[in-house]
Amino acid sequence: MKHLFLFCCLFITAIGFSQEKHFKNLKQLTYGGDNAEAYFSPNGKSASFQSNNKAWGLQCDQIFALDIEKALKDTTYKPPMISTGKGRTTCSYYMPDGKQILYASTHKGNDSCPPTPHIKGKYLWAVYKDFDIYVADAKAKIVKQLTDASGYDAEATISPKGDKIVFTSIRSGDLELWTMDIDGKNQKQITNGLGYDGGAFFSPDGKRLVFRASRPKTEEEIKEYKELLSQNLVAPTNMEIYTCKVDGSDLKQITTLGKANWAPYFLPGGKKIIFSSNHHSQKGYDFQLFTVNDDGTGLEQITNESVFNAFPMFSPDGKKLIFSSNRNNHGTRDTNLFIADWID
Repeated sequence: MKHLFLFCCLFITAIGFSQEKHFKNLKQLTYGGDNAEAYFSPNGKSASFQSNNKAWGLQCDQIFALDIEKALKDTTYKPPMISTGKGRTTCSYYMPDGKQILYASTHKGNDSCPPTPHIKGKYLWAVYKDFDIYVADAKAKIVKQLTDASGYDAEATISPKGDKIVFTSIRSGDLELWTMDIDGKNQKQITNGLGYDGGAFFSPDGKRLVFRASRPKTEEEIKEYKELLSQNLVAPTNMEIYTCKVDGSDLKQITTLGKANWAPYFLPGGKKIIFSSNHHSQKGYDFQLFTVNDDGTGLEQITNESVFNAFPMFSPDGKKLIFSSNRNNHGTRDTNLFIADWID
């Protein structure tokens, strides 16, 4: 164990890849399991994220609050768990006060981890009907339940203005974007196209949203989408990036790349979008980060290391990027969190 610790410590130092010119001082934050959807606190010193690290006694994803400085200094650091430890969780985000964290969880429906979907030959995401959105404090106490509609409610993020939450819900019969006030009131549906709308984030000025969406068009595609949705499943293999205003108007398709384009986030200026995509890959499972102008021009590849890079988010001051990657996993299937200075 001592040798393993010393070996891991070497990777706390900056990790550099010459072709990733937008990264400087790239450093690893977690070690082991699948760690994803890390989102900065308002002061940029912490990040909420989900992990299924077996070394932490987890059977499926739970929510943690990572102290970035501690994680950079100690590879054995285990951040405090914010979720209940029951059910499965996803999509955490800091509340405007920087003290509470919202996340989605299935724990109210069942204490156990729900089964992972499997249909031979298909990659699927489960949209568990027990998912609802909660707010917890730093001691993992749930202080409020924000949604209680029947079916999937998850993927919530918060406006930089601190007034609105956007989330994905199936309550109207399809997976659409909804908004609500920061206290959970005034819930409104803002998208209506057949297909999965999800993973939405606000622009820096809080006026627009960027999100991923599938749009089945042929009879066969529509039939498959509806059949899977009836089983609380989606096949996220054909998605593009869209934007709209917060009320759902001015809907625009930004990418037409094919395959899976997802996990979008606005760059600090609000004129570019960073996202994960496998459109360039012959294998299918090779996800790299790209940027694109918000009019669909100027596509640029940002990462080229490993075969999975996703969930990028900029720090509140726009100087750092946090993301998930399976680089440096030494032949395992681990996906870890990384942070880097962003160079324009």
